[in-house]
Amino acid sequence: MTVHELGAQIRARKISCVELIQRTLDDIQARDKFCSLITVTGEQALATARERDAELAAGTDRGPFHGIPIALKDLFYTRGVRTTAGSLIYKDFVPDYDATVVEQLHDAGAISIGKTNLHEIAFGITSKNPHFGFVLNPLDPKRLAGGSSGGSAALVAGGFLPMALGTDTGGSIRVPASFCGIAGLKPTYGLVSRHGVLPLGFSLDHVGPLGSCVEDCALALNAMTTGEDYNVPAPADLKGLRVGVPIEPMFGSVMDDVLAAVETAVDQLQKLGADVQRVTTPSFVDMNTTARTVQLAETAAVYVNHQDKKQFGADVWSLLEQGRMIMGHEYVNGQRLRQLFRLEFDKLWTTVDVLVGPTTPMTAPTLDRDTVIIQGREENVRMAATRLVRAVNLLGEPALSIPCGKGSEGMPVGLQLIAAPFAEKTLVKVGKALEQTLGKVGNQ
Repeated sequence: MTVHELGAQIRARKISCVELIQRTLDDIQARDKFCSLITVTGEQALATARERDAELAAGTDRGPFHGIPIALKDLFYTRGVRTTAGSLIYKDFVPDYDATVVEQLHDAGAISIGKTNLHEIAFGITSKNPHFGFVLNPLDPKRLAGGSSGGSAALVAGGFLPMALGTDTGGSIRVPASFCGIAGLKPTYGLVSRHGVLPLGFSLDHVGPLGSCVEDCALALNAMTTGEDYNVPAPADLKGLRVGVPIEPMFGSVMDDVLAAVETAVDQLQKLGADVQRVTTPSFVDMNTTARTVQLAETAAVYVNHQDKKQFGADVWSLLEQGRMIMGHEYVNGQRLRQLFRLEFDKLWTTVDVLVGPTTPMTAPTLDRDTVIIQGREENVRMAATRLVRAVNLLGEPALSIPCGKGSEGMPVGLQLIAAPFAEKTLVKVGKALEQTLGKVGNQ
């Protein structure tokens, strides 16, 4: 159920906040076979729920999230609750304060039921965590949930929660949203506070929600920011909207079933009255190369004092080793290129309002696959899954992934919408319009 639907039940006194939290905890204990959570904070959640019920009885309503269960990716500082980052390094780390966004969501009435599993230190897209277990896709447990926010996506896709918090450094909200068939929003860089969030890449990290629908993401963004209402209504049509379809990611190396689903969504945009045009963007290949250089260097800087190979999984250690080999001039030149790419996109935003394409070039691979074949070419799963999303972190633009159909094996296909900086309302408007016509996929 959505935030709105659960909230309506609470306000109609069909269910109390305590009953909703207890039902959620019981449901997770009974059905969550997907290794979604590292730490469950049941007693704390129930205590908060009692407070929320008392507030409603006294006439205090904190808003849409009042009494609503959520979960937090285990990168967010939570006072008195361990924050592991899915890593041995932080396995016993217990912060003495809450991250800013944790405080904001609490103040908005949300109730966290625990900390979600993730790819180790958030450095990967499989969420095959060697220390806390592999996160499984609720739509097909033989497949990846995606990452690094895999546990957050699994809880939402499994129907346990309407929203869970994630982070996105190279696609870590949008990739699991695509693989699990839910909505995932990466806001503009800097719009949402990162204070109290364990870092991965200082200039690439973003905080954002994964939700059962676009509205849930918009409501979460409202709770984590001030001064704007991002939950704009779905429009009757999209007349006047200028939609760009980037030629390279749409017609590059993308699986046929993914391309077909995305083209159906593009056709629907045209039917809604949008002006759809094919556009040329700066090379996603070049932007990905630059973004990867920046991320490798920044992550190596974060973990420069952690030199014990035994503390890390093999894949993460390999990436840290690569980061240590990045030269200073390579990092600086990467940042210079970044500014040039941003200038090119600034020009693009004068001609289009939103860019549309696949979120990932394939649907969720099976857990045993390290590579995928796309248009006859073998690619590493990690590199393929981030190929269409990583560049957006380099730019800092907002991006939304929503399901737009299913592939040939019955798994969801993700549609990525990208907009100019601080144009989250445009993404919400277009996302809601498409949800109404394409339907929601994957939230069982």
